[in-house]
Amino acid sequence: MSDVIFEGQPAGRSLWQDAWHRLSANKAAVVSLVILIVIALVSIFGPYFLPWRYDEIDWNHVEALPPNFALGHYLGTDTVGRDLLARTLMGGRVSLTVGLLATSVALIIGITVGSIAGFVGARVDQALMRFVDIMYVVPFTFLVIILMVMFGRNFVLMFIAIGAVEWLTMARIVRGQTLTLKHKEFIDAARASGGSTTNIILRHIIPNVLGVVIVYVTLTIPQVILFESFLSFLGLGVQEPMTSWGVLINEGAAELEINPRTLIVPAAFMTITLFCFNFLGDGLRDALDPNDR
Repeated sequence: MSDVIFEGQPAGRSLWQDAWHRLSANKAAVVSLVILIVIALVSIFGPYFLPWRYDEIDWNHVEALPPNFALGHYLGTDTVGRDLLARTLMGGRVSLTVGLLATSVALIIGITVGSIAGFVGARVDQALMRFVDIMYVVPFTFLVIILMVMFGRNFVLMFIAIGAVEWLTMARIVRGQTLTLKHKEFIDAARASGGSTTNIILRHIIPNVLGVVIVYVTLTIPQVILFESFLSFLGLGVQEPMTSWGVLINEGAAELEINPRTLIVPAAFMTITLFCFNFLGDGLRDALDPNDR
């Protein structure tokens, strides 16, 4: 009788299948995910289909041309004759790239430090956590500015510098989760079977903290984008002729009385992106919370 399969009995779902089912039921998270995908695709591929490059100047229209479809300026130009839509999409490409890459750097450092500190414990845990506490005392903005001034301002250094100061909270979160997992039965079984510390961390600890990590990543990316925009607004971020949403907002603020579009358009793109990441993060948090299953 134990081998009988009852018709209509629901099939079992894995944790990730259940999480996707719960996420797909969250309309705000799904809409946010779709909008983010659209913004990312348009930012990546959109500039290739526009008649004007982001750094190309229309010398015949250098005084904030209003939207003109006949000339190919679909959102108009800035005060020096550069196509606003092309610059906004290129700025989105740069800002999203910095956000993803800097978050990846923070993710790698945070997971490594947090899992080692939580699993090894003792003096290693004390040393790593005291280092994290010291880093928390140093103002993030000041540290990044010092790194940018010392090593020069370039695209690669920017996301490395931002990622190097955004990993602290990630390390604490992973450490807390690791302390909870290290005394579970499956970890004891892995130890009893002769698994090394590295093997247990890679195969058992990290996969089981990914749910919390994914949620934190969706909340870190908008923080990084906002931080990059702040640095660019101060003139320490992306340099001409490259642009980003922060650079465009800085330029738009200076041209607000002449051409409000140069501020409104990039600010709208960035605001929508930040809201969508936050809604998606809330949806993932609810979907991956085992207490709500």
